Amino acid sequence: MPDESSDLDEDPGSTGLEQDFLATLPAGTGEIRLAGAVAFVSAVFFIAFVPFARVPMGEMWAFIPLYESALAVSDLITAILLFGQYGFLRSPGLLVLACAYLFTMLMTVAHALSFPGLFDHGGQLGGGAQTTAWIYTLWHAGFPLAVMAYALLPPPRAAAAALDGKAHSATSREVAAGVFITVLTAVGVVMLTTRGHEWLPVLLSQRNYTPAAYAAFGGAWCLSLAALVLLWRRRPRTVLDLWLMVVMSSWLADVALSAVLNARRFDLGFYSGRIYGLLAGSFVMMVLLIDNGRLYARLLRSHDSERRARRRELAQATELRAANQALDAFSYSVSHDLRAPLRAMDGYTRMLEEDYSERLDDEGRRLLRVVRDGSRKMSNLIDTLLDFSRLGRAPLMSRTLSLDELARQVIEESRGEIGAREVEFVIGELGEVHGDLALLRQALANLVGNAIKYSRNKPRARIEIGRMAGATGGEAPHAPPVYFVRDNGAGFDMRYSSKLFNVFQRLHAEHEYEGTGVGLAIVQRVITHHGGRVWAEATLGDGATFYFTLPTAQEAPGEPPAADRAGAQAAQAQQSSQPR
Repeated sequence: MPDESSDLDEDPGSTGLEQDFLATLPAGTGEIRLAGAVAFVSAVFFIAFVPFARVPMGEMWAFIPLYESALAVSDLITAILLFGQYGFLRSPGLLVLACAYLFTMLMTVAHALSFPGLFDHGGQLGGGAQTTAWIYTLWHAGFPLAVMAYALLPPPRAAAAALDGKAHSATSREVAAGVFITVLTAVGVVMLTTRGHEWLPVLLSQRNYTPAAYAAFGGAWCLSLAALVLLWRRRPRTVLDLWLMVVMSSWLADVALSAVLNARRFDLGFYSGRIYGLLAGSFVMMVLLIDNGRLYARLLRSHDSERRARRRELAQATELRAANQALDAFSYSVSHDLRAPLRAMDGYTRMLEEDYSERLDDEGRRLLRVVRDGSRKMSNLIDTLLDFSRLGRAPLMSRTLSLDELARQVIEESRGEIGAREVEFVIGELGEVHGDLALLRQALANLVGNAIKYSRNKPRARIEIGRMAGATGGEAPHAPPVYFVRDNGAGFDMRYSSKLFNVFQRLHAEHEYEGTGVGLAIVQRVITHHGGRVWAEATLGDGATFYFTLPTAQEAPGEPPAADRAGAQAAQAQQSSQPR
């Protein structure tokens, strides 16, 4: 729906929910045309009634309780709806407006009870001949004063979509205080017009209006006009403001026909003005009820969408469990059906080497070694793929552990791969992390093994395991640590870094460096499963550094790890160190 966007300033703190309420929804072209049409029709009828405002009519006493009962119910519903919107928007203007409608409801009831001859000769409130007229005057002066206060107060901006307990209690107290003050004001008006009616100027004499009446009613009419002008000048103009302008236009017609342009009670102006008052009290109620219906429909659609989403998630979870069960069965089948022939191959080749070694020449013995090496590689590849497929499907067995101790254990276990080579290991102060010991041991072993393998051509290899204070080298002392494994080996070309953590991706020729091409993919899956991030940077021929983040021992399990935020900052800060 088009709207007057120029009238509305953007609020950077807005949550978006405030656009669901008439008190903050910008008045669009459709609403402006509808309100304008209603105001135009009202003006046409007003002009038609003006020449006949003083025409005497019959005294229809039933008209008064019917009209004022309908008006009281309409005003009460409107007040309740506005109190409800105040509970979300916490706007003082809405609270004042809700209290204004509550005040008109109370004054309507008091006006009916005080009307002479309706229920009792002198009215039910024990007032005098001027009581009813003065209740009408103060009633029709009090409402526009409240509307003027609403128009002068700042418009609501931020919505409180989810009030906490303290905010909800504060809102309830504010509404209760507003209701108390309104009731107290209404009681004060009734006391003034009943107990103090003798000190008030005379407005009615023999059912005809006195000059003082025209002055009092004219003052109330001017207040309504002032309220209309303030609403017109109010920016930003909302749908509620627009319909309040229609209300005040009808309010002007009410006061003019029933108290200024007519001559006495029960003439045409008296009846037509009361009808205008009833319409004025109904406009805002109708649009608020329509708005509540729209919001309820949206709530139902949202609930239905959420329910369908939960059903989809449940179906996906069921499918995932079935897929995991099928994958477990497949893994068992692969493990059993492939290992059996591999074990047979390895056993027979070993028997040939041991029992028929003297009958074989050097070439035969070499081919047997090739077969045995191939079967062992195939067995290792099966183990690696099965490990990779199981990663992330089981919950983490997390606990606080020392990364320093884990690094020393991994290095000690990796010394068998070094042989006679000269390799220097440097372990910095790593501290404690929160994670699954077995999985982190596997990831760190793959990183260290990777560094050992790709630095074998160096006369003196150097492998360093350490941590950084911040994601980009310590510039932000408050940032969580980033761990790294650095070597001075072959490195790799950063142009192909996006393939680094993919399965079966090799950035070096296979005959140069053996491997399955799955180790770094396992590292990435382990780190990601812990809520961290892994990336690398390298120079071809001059070594590589693998960075990773993990939840620290101070971070509560289940909360998003701060290390993940540090990894994200590092990935954005260094284009050359994107995850691969």
